[in-house]
Amino acid sequence: MTSPELFLISVLRALVEVAGYTLIGQGIVALFAGKSRDTNFVYRLMKTVTDPVVRLVRLITPRVILDRHIPFVTFFLLFWLWIGLAVAKRYVCAAQGLACGA
Repeated sequence: MTSPELFLISVLRALVEVAGYTLIGQGIVALFAGKSRDTNFVYRLMKTVTDPVVRLVRLITPRVILDRHIPFVTFFLLFWLWIGLAVAKRYVCAAQGLACGA
């Protein structure tokens, strides 16, 4: 039987992974597309996925950080959130005596 805490952590971790990988993919497409990236269908599709996360990071970061740097800040925040959720998952597994992977 799995615990609700473990399920919640796993779902949050999966959402963070989707956002992070989509942000990486969006950056790669932006490198290849260049200045015409806003007309690229794949780039716009990925932007639809990452926009809510990027906007949230823009809200919590100080205005000193430039808007063009926000996607980088978003990626690093997602990375550390992913690491933190992995640690939390390990803790829940150990506390409940479950044998589960990270």
